[in-house]
Amino acid sequence: MNSDEQTSGISEPATPGDIAPARSTGSGQTTTTGDIRAGRQMLTGRSAQAALSLTSMTPSQLAWRKMKKNKLALLSSAVLIAMYVTAIFAQFVAPYDYQTQDIPSSFRPPIAVHWEPWPTVYDQTRRFDQYHFVIYNDDLTRPHQLKFFVHGVPYKLWEIFPTDIHLFGVAGTQKVYLLGTDQFGRDYLSRILFASQISLSVGLVGISLTLVLGLLVGGISGFYGGWIDDLIMRLCEVIMSVPDFYLLLALAAALPPTLPPLLVYFMIIGILSLIGFAGMARIVRGMVLSVREREYVEAARALGVSNFKIIVRHIIPSTYTFAIVTSTLAIPGYILAEASLSFLGLGIRDPMASWGNMLSAAEDLSSLEQRTWLLIPGALIFITTLTFNFLGDGLRDALDPKSR
Repeated sequence: MNSDEQTSGISEPATPGDIAPARSTGSGQTTTTGDIRAGRQMLTGRSAQAALSLTSMTPSQLAWRKMKKNKLALLSSAVLIAMYVTAIFAQFVAPYDYQTQDIPSSFRPPIAVHWEPWPTVYDQTRRFDQYHFVIYNDDLTRPHQLKFFVHGVPYKLWEIFPTDIHLFGVAGTQKVYLLGTDQFGRDYLSRILFASQISLSVGLVGISLTLVLGLLVGGISGFYGGWIDDLIMRLCEVIMSVPDFYLLLALAAALPPTLPPLLVYFMIIGILSLIGFAGMARIVRGMVLSVREREYVEAARALGVSNFKIIVRHIIPSTYTFAIVTSTLAIPGYILAEASLSFLGLGIRDPMASWGNMLSAAEDLSSLEQRTWLLIPGALIFITTLTFNFLGDGLRDALDPKSR
């Protein structure tokens, strides 16, 4: 037997680290170091699977995974979706036309709905108190049941489909004012629903135009540089140096009062968009300056791709995350600007309804004390602004790659 055979027949002594000391458990069983190592390996394997599943997810899936953890942002998005869907179908949801006047019912308070067990409302009788204020009381002898999908005032849904079906109402010619009436006896609920089409769409349409201008102007300025960059940035600085609200007042006051309400609506959107795009263009320009030197942009140049296609297909998409977050945070500013102009009588004018000009009926102290339902449009503006801010904060956290 040679030395190699002798060596192979001798086993190496066990090291202290290889010995698995027994550890007692509460149930009388023992665990060894090998069991602990196996558990650690199993834990490591599960963690590796979780990490592998995260790496296989797209950026949009990662953003949605983080967005779902923000309950406040999800609740805000649900509220906004409900508000916009209601605004789209305002003609169907509103029980009456927003211009129909009922002078004897001016400043009528919201009517009470009784559940008996079906929703029921009663006719109201009028009387004057000692201060000569009108007091309304329910006449329990004349009930009216609220019904859904009732026939009412004819209208054209989206100015295309003629119909007279409304979401709810009462049979016959009796009118039900769930949120009361204004100074001309017009149903306040119907006016709020029609006004939401104006107030909510101003933010979306305005920010859409601002995004197009800001991304395009900022992308061109940052990509070309030189005298083009200097010219565009000086123009943006001039626009940003003018106070926004006072410029809005001056431009809105310059509009003749005889203009059609629809034309005034689009002109207000154009003014808001021109004022807001300068700040976005400056930020986009700074982002483009860092993107234009990256490898995929240089590769596109080497392949002979035109500068316009490089800007549209490669550079501007890199700013989409910023654009989405900025949009949700900027929309409330457009809504507040339109409401302020309309409240001052320089925006949407009567009889066309917006949340801003509806608040003008609550200017005097007596309205604030006796007719609190006139402040409902202000509460809706507050809720809309708050939900957009919560949604913007949630999107900013979800789309930020540094937070993953």
